[in-house]
Amino acid sequence: MATTLDRREGPHGEVVLRRNGPHYEIIANGTFLMDTSDGRSERLLVDAALAALDDRPAPTVLIGGLGVGFSLAHAAAEPRWGRIAVVERESAIIEWHRTGPLAELSAAALADPRAEVLHTDLVRYVREASDTYDALCLDIDNGPDWTVTEDNGSLYSPVGLACCAARLTPGGVLAVWSAQPSGEFEESLRNAGFTGVRTEEVRVARGVPDVVHLGVRPA
Repeated sequence: MATTLDRREGPHGEVVLRRNGPHYEIIANGTFLMDTSDGRSERLLVDAALAALDDRPAPTVLIGGLGVGFSLAHAAAEPRWGRIAVVERESAIIEWHRTGPLAELSAAALADPRAEVLHTDLVRYVREASDTYDALCLDIDNGPDWTVTEDNGSLYSPVGLACCAARLTPGGVLAVWSAQPSGEFEESLRNAGFTGVRTEEVRVARGVPDVVHLGVRPA
C-alpha cells in the first residue's frame, strides 16, 4: 500500500510524494509521473543525447524536469559531460531532493560542481533564456501527447520547438522522453528543421514501450 509522505499545493497544482514499498512515486494533479522502480528510460534519455554528440568535448546539457533524479544522477556519473543544468518548476520536488527522502538518490549528483538546479518553468526558460546547450533532455510530461498541465503543450508546438532549437548549439541534440511513441511528434520535429529524427525504445513489463524522441539542430 502506498503511503503519502508529502502533499503540496503549488502554482501549477498539487504535487504528491508517495512511498510504495521500497519505491518513491511522484504524482502531479492526480497524474502519475514517475517512480524509482526502473530508471532505464531516464538513463537512455541522457545516453542517447550524449551518443548523438559524437566526440564533442565537455558537452553541456539541460535536463528538463528533476523528477526522481535518475537523469541528473546518470549525467553526473558520466565524466564526459561539462555543465549539467536541471530546470524544475516545483519547489517541493527540489526540497525533496535537497533535504527530503529523495536526497538518497541525488545527493552526490547535486554536490557535483558541474551540476546546478534552476528553479523556473521549463517552457518559459526555453522561450526567454539566452544560454545555449549541446543537449536538451526533456522529461516534464508523460510525453508530447500527454502533458501534465495544459500550458506544457506549447513546448511541443512549432513555436516551442523553435525555442528549443534556439537553446541548442549547432549540431546540438534535442531528446524528449515519452511514455508512448508519437509519429505525429516525429513529424513535428522534422517540420521544425531537426535532422536525424528517430525514436529509441525501452521495453516495459506491460503495454507499449517508453521511448526517447531525438532530433539534431543542423550545424
